[in-house]
Amino acid sequence: MKIIFSFITLILLTFNTHAKDTIIVRKDYRLDLLSQRQIIINKRSSMLTSTGQYKGFRIQVISTRDREKAFSIKTDLLNKYPEEKVYVMFQSPNFKVRIGNFVKREDAEKLRLQLNKTFTNGVFIVDDVIDYIPPEDEEF
Repeated sequence: MKIIFSFITLILLTFNTHAKDTIIVRKDYRLDLLSQRQIIINKRSSMLTSTGQYKGFRIQVISTRDREKAFSIKTDLLNKYPEEKVYVMFQSPNFKVRIGNFVKREDAEKLRLQLNKTFTNGVFIVDDVIDYIPPEDEEF
């Protein structure tokens, strides 16, 4: 009896493995919209610091102990690049002059190449917290 039962089971399993099943999934299109929106939210939150500000890049033009020189360079940068914001930071004992609020390093690199022509003593890109308000429809 066991042999017959085993034989019948073996035959059924053999025929069953050749059958192809098709599964049709019907989903609401709004699920795709929600998942795309969540992807954008996740990318934005990965750019945020713990204080709610954005991580980005600035270009450091000079680091000097001379306060007057730092503010003089700031004035020059504001005159040459009025569309960019210029920052003077004091980190004892130096005054650091930085320009720009860049989300992408490539954008900062373009301005750095222009600044290298004017300021020959070490203009470089630094990671910094930037002033940035993302547009609602922005994609990364």
